[in-house]
Amino acid sequence: MCFVLYGKYRIKVLGIFLDTETNGLNAQRNKILELAYKVLNVNTGALVAEFQTIISLTEEEWKTTDASSLLITEFTWEEVASKGRPKEVVAKEILESFKELGVERGKAVFICQNPSFDRAFFAQIINPDIQEKLNWPYHWLDLASMYWAESIRKAAFDKEAFPWKTGFSKDKIAAACHLPPENKPHRAMNGVNHLLLCYESVVGFPLLEKV
Repeated sequence: MCFVLYGKYRIKVLGIFLDTETNGLNAQRNKILELAYKVLNVNTGALVAEFQTIISLTEEEWKTTDASSLLITEFTWEEVASKGRPKEVVAKEILESFKELGVERGKAVFICQNPSFDRAFFAQIINPDIQEKLNWPYHWLDLASMYWAESIRKAAFDKEAFPWKTGFSKDKIAAACHLPPENKPHRAMNGVNHLLLCYESVVGFPLLEKV
């Protein structure tokens, strides 16, 4: 699935909830395999746009794969070779979608489970110099820090356990919030959807209409 835009919005702040899957943990050696994101109005929780794609690799790039990463994602060379799309094409679509959405510093933020990881691999598609030239957000916020701060605040009033007791991986945050774990295998859109589920429980959308 490529970029999908849900209507026209004039929104003060957008949240770009983003996840990546890769063929290893080292962004200097390994490569991004899949990217997904959903863009939401962080006031209301309304979905504005979404994007999902597998990214093609050369055979030489595939050879850098850490086999343990494939146990998590279950990607195969055949899938990447047949469904992967060139980085240049993906980059063009992201640039066009962010321009359409009006993504820029002060009007949007990236939100991830592990932004230091996702940001490094996202930079393989969109060069950081281009991101800076386009005035894209440099704030990449992480769910674990949000959970850490909120759970400490609640624990101070004896309402919840401290975060170092519950753990603060995304699945452990979900468990502490009585939410299901992420769907398997680990794929980028599964990660985005689970991130959103946890984010809504931990942080919430202040103007979300209650049903």
